[in-house]
Amino acid sequence: MDSRAGKYLDERIPRYTSYPTAPHLSPSVDARTYRSWLAALPASATLSLYLHVPFCETLCHYCGCHTSVTRHRAPIDAYVALLRLEIAMIAGIAGGHRVNHIHWGGGTPSIIGPSHFRALMRELHGVFDIAPDAEQAIEIDPRRLSDEMVAALAETGINRVSLGVQTFNPQAQHEIARVQSLDVTRRCCEKLRAAGITGINLDLLYGLPHETVAACAATVRQALSLNPSRISVFGYAHVPWAMKHQRAIDPASLPNAAERLRQEHAIGDACLRAGYTRIGLDHYARSDDTMTAALRNGRLRRNFQGYTTDQAEALIGLGASAISMLPQGYAQNAASLRTWQETIQSGELATARGLALSAEDRMRATVIERLMCDLRADIPAILDAHGFPPDTLDAALDRMAPLTADGLASLHDGIITVPETARPLVRKVASLFDSYLDPTLGRHAVAV
Repeated sequence: MDSRAGKYLDERIPRYTSYPTAPHLSPSVDARTYRSWLAALPASATLSLYLHVPFCETLCHYCGCHTSVTRHRAPIDAYVALLRLEIAMIAGIAGGHRVNHIHWGGGTPSIIGPSHFRALMRELHGVFDIAPDAEQAIEIDPRRLSDEMVAALAETGINRVSLGVQTFNPQAQHEIARVQSLDVTRRCCEKLRAAGITGINLDLLYGLPHETVAACAATVRQALSLNPSRISVFGYAHVPWAMKHQRAIDPASLPNAAERLRQEHAIGDACLRAGYTRIGLDHYARSDDTMTAALRNGRLRRNFQGYTTDQAEALIGLGASAISMLPQGYAQNAASLRTWQETIQSGELATARGLALSAEDRMRATVIERLMCDLRADIPAILDAHGFPPDTLDAALDRMAPLTADGLASLHDGIITVPETARPLVRKVASLFDSYLDPTLGRHAVAV
């Protein structure tokens, strides 16, 4: 990376898993609006389903998810009953659609247990047309995966799992309250593969407390020894004002921006040497993985779950805090577990906020998504496809001059290209097209 780019490392910039980003959602979109959007979906529209389970047995200090700790069955049983009710309500409006992607997130979604998981999957298969080749994925804590749960995953069609690893550095594990050995993770992979689940992703973090470049390099070597299909590499986002449990992490123990960048490079270089393809900002995939094919074919997408091969026209979020993405805009369920429960119990959709997309929002979202996925955006072609005049984004393109001077991007005939050396700062380039961004608020994660 050009030494002049160092000035951008500490900037706080959205991760752009959507545009406009989640902080701009407001109560202007309510359950009535969301219901009308669902009802307006064409019969031919394909869907993606996201199910959020906001429970864990223990809380990891680094976590940025909406989750709560429970070791009792009663809250989980009650949640599952209401999740089934929500599925039925959604199916009453948009049931029968073809579904080509299902993703279970959390929290720890496997905490619901085998019987509940089977029941919910039967429910989904009963009210939607699940494609035979649908990707059906779930996030897993390797420390808490029973043989019975593995059997339930295989029986219900799960074909991809994301295993949380974060780091194998014992000191960092202790600091983030996530102690997990390589052996535990290896045994988890072996059980899944023996059950026929071969799509295995590993999630790693850099920028953790007391983490070093050497420790990151050791972690990725151990992760690669498990031969995962994909490795995701995220920078830890320290936002204690939003996630109070992160206050357990001493900010003085966190590496600075330059050190974070060196850690990111160490992990990435190891993945590339092992033959993985770099995908967008933070993923690596084997050559035989569907994400590598999507990148090669220009069909890589990005949504609230990050990089995806999902081509569905609408994403339906189920559960507390889950976000839906429809052609008309975004709709988020109440993040408060109690509010979500009470609303679903009353027989109403739990939409708490959202955002109706304008034509300009959709156009800018396309620019940002192509930059985040391809490190390239053909501005004239995108403007033409969305019906905008050729000069619509001239002001944003003019603001690129400092970035091109500093080696973050090039601009020729309206085509923006982010060089490989500047890939870690692609969010900075994308942010030029964010008409909502107020950099003075400082509520986003640092650039690297």
